[in-house]
Amino acid sequence: MLSHTFSSMATPKKIHLVFCLLLCSTFLSFFHCALSLLDPGDEVGILVQADNVNMVQSNRDSRMRCDFSVGKWVYDDSYPLYDSNCPYLSSAVTCQKNGRPDSDYEKWRWKPSDCTMPRFDALRFLGRMRRKRIMLVGDSIMRNQWESLVCLVQGVIPTGRKRVTYNGPAMAFHAMDFETSIEFFWAPLLVELKKGSENKRILHLDLIEENARYWRGVNILVFDSAHWWTHSDQTSSWDYYMEGNNLIRNMNAMVAYQKGLNTWARWVDQNLDPRRTQVIFRSMPSRHNRENGWKCYNQKQPLPFFSHLHVPEPLAVLQGVLKRMRFPVYLQNITTMTGLRKDGHPSVYRRVINQDERQKPGKGLSPDCSHWCLPGVPDIWNEMLKQVSSVILKQIEKGSKEDE
Repeated sequence: MLSHTFSSMATPKKIHLVFCLLLCSTFLSFFHCALSLLDPGDEVGILVQADNVNMVQSNRDSRMRCDFSVGKWVYDDSYPLYDSNCPYLSSAVTCQKNGRPDSDYEKWRWKPSDCTMPRFDALRFLGRMRRKRIMLVGDSIMRNQWESLVCLVQGVIPTGRKRVTYNGPAMAFHAMDFETSIEFFWAPLLVELKKGSENKRILHLDLIEENARYWRGVNILVFDSAHWWTHSDQTSSWDYYMEGNNLIRNMNAMVAYQKGLNTWARWVDQNLDPRRTQVIFRSMPSRHNRENGWKCYNQKQPLPFFSHLHVPEPLAVLQGVLKRMRFPVYLQNITTMTGLRKDGHPSVYRRVINQDERQKPGKGLSPDCSHWCLPGVPDIWNEMLKQVSSVILKQIEKGSKEDE
C-alpha cells in the first residue's frame, strides 16, 4: 500500500533520487558506526546486526531483542567480583599472583548500547539453574571461561557443599544444595581427532559422536571452536584430514572449519530438543599475537575504539552454518568487545616471574596474548551468558507450559 501510494504521487525521476539519497544515508550511518568501533593496528572485526537480534537460525526466531555485542567498556571500581585466590583458577591466568604490577584490567565492565546487563548475582544465577546441567564445550579459552564461571558462583556455597569431579575429557563443579553442575568438556575442534597408522594424527571432519555422546542430557550447552582451526601448518594438531574414506593432506583451513561445523550442526539438529536444551555458540575472542606475540605486553588500558572494518573469516563461516540450522542457536558474539582488550591477556605473567625477568622482558619469556587474566574479561562473557540463558530458559518453560 505504501509503495503504491508513493508511486502515484511522484515521478520516476523523483523516486530514483529519493531512493539514492536513502541508500547513501544508510551507508554513511553504517560506515560511521563501523569507524567508531575499529582500530587500524588490529585485524579484529565487528559484526553490526541491523535487527539487534543475536539469535542466528533459519526460522528467524527472535527471543533476544538486545545485541549485547555492541557497546563500550566502562571503568567500574566495584569490580572484580572475586579475587585471584579463587581455588579453581589455573596458575597460568592468575596474573596478580604471578607478579603483574597493575590491576585496572580487572575493573572494566561491558555496557551494551541498547540495554542493561545486570551485575552477576551468584545466588540468583544458581537459583535459576537449580537441578540443571550447564556444559561449556571447547578449547583452553573455554576452560578460561569455565574457571571464571565457577569462581563467580563458588563464593556463596559453603565449603562442604561444593566439589569437582572428573570423567575422561569432562570435569564438573557441583553446587550440591542447588543440584547444579557447571561442566567443562575438552573438544577444541568439536569433531574427532584420532591417531592413525604410523602414529599420524587424523582429523575426521565428518565424525563427532565420540565427543557428542557426552552432550546428551545437558540443559545448557555453550560451544566454541575456532582457535585450533586457525593454527599454522607448523603448529596444527593434525597431519591429515579425513572425510568418508578420503585421506586429505592439504585443505584450506576455513573450508575444513566449515565442514567440521556442518558435522556439529547436523548432530545438534538431529539429536537435541529445543524444548529441553538451549544451545549457545560463543564466537572466537580476539587474539593480539602479532609482533612476535608481544602485541599485548605492558598494555594497561582498553583501546577506546577501532577505526577499520574487518569481520574475521571464522565468524563469517560460523554465521553461515548457524543460519542454515533448524535448531535455534544463540550466537554470543564477543569478538569485537575482546578486540578492545589488549590489556586483558596474561602476556609474560602466565607464570611467576622475578624482578630480573620483569626488567628484561624479552629474555626467556613467552608472552600469552590469547588467554585472559582472571578475574578479568571472561567474567563479562559470563555476565552476558547469565542474561542470555535466563531469557531463553523462560521461553523454553513458557513453551513447555503451553504444550501441556
